[in-house]
Amino acid sequence: MFNGRFHLAIVAALALAVHAFSPTPGFAEQWPTRPVRLVLPFGPGSGADTAARLISDKLQKKWSQPVVIEGKPGGDGLLSLQTVVSAKDDHTLFFGPSSMFVVQRYMHPGTSFNPETDLTPIAGIAEVQIAMAVPMSLGISRLSEFVALARAKPKETSYAVAPGFSEFVLDGFVKENGLAIAKVPYRDITKSPLDLGENRIQLSMQSYAAMRSYAQTGKIKIIAVNDRVRSPVAPDIPTVVESGYPNLLASPVLGLLGPRGMPIDLRRRIAADVLAALDDKTREKLALTGQPSTPLDVEAYTAALKEQYAEVAHIASILGVTPK
Repeated sequence: MFNGRFHLAIVAALALAVHAFSPTPGFAEQWPTRPVRLVLPFGPGSGADTAARLISDKLQKKWSQPVVIEGKPGGDGLLSLQTVVSAKDDHTLFFGPSSMFVVQRYMHPGTSFNPETDLTPIAGIAEVQIAMAVPMSLGISRLSEFVALARAKPKETSYAVAPGFSEFVLDGFVKENGLAIAKVPYRDITKSPLDLGENRIQLSMQSYAAMRSYAQTGKIKIIAVNDRVRSPVAPDIPTVVESGYPNLLASPVLGLLGPRGMPIDLRRRIAADVLAALDDKTREKLALTGQPSTPLDVEAYTAALKEQYAEVAHIASILGVTPK
């Protein structure tokens, strides 16, 4: 299973070694000539939204153009992806976790575009730490206890999960373990902790950043992080590996992508500006939201995504799902 922190540390080191470059003079140096849109697959309060706002001010100063953050939740991320693909505009970019597009060919076979070929990687910004939470009222503190509850009370429990890779992983886990749990769809998954706190659903799996503030209210309890190592900002929360469920590993990469055919010199220019915006203070703030920053340039980010596409294909083969 792909684990962002270990693999990204390697590609990040390679990125730093090759990061110094001189973009070809011309078009790339003139960009942007108008406002830049960062299209997100989530609404306000999500980890991606927080990250976008942390770097947008710096980018506006660097580019001397407005940077507009445009949240388009819905359709399991398809709405935001379609917006970028259809625009065919190098000033309209996708900003979000890789979990939103690496599984689209398997989960939405009728889609008119292929993210792997119709989007071009620009820069990787951070690892998105995924976590699992339950209502505090359930009195559960371990993932194994939730699994036991689901088995003891079939069809009486339900779950919500972030669309994309996380959904792929959790759906596969539910199927492989024969759990009779209902999946509750959300147009905006960041709203699910409200229902979780009221015990209207019994499990939510999404970014730690989106659930952290709800956990601080005492209404929900985060019982596991979907990683091999514990989160530095939540060291008391066990990992899914420690909990005995390594097949729940999920570590998406938060990054920036452009439309098909975007020139490499322009992508490198944008990547350099984005990575320069990740100063120590910004990286510290990202880490506090459960998004440890691992800057990746064009080549390193492309390699990281290639690895995730391969991992998704492996999971799909186990589940018997074929791409379209």
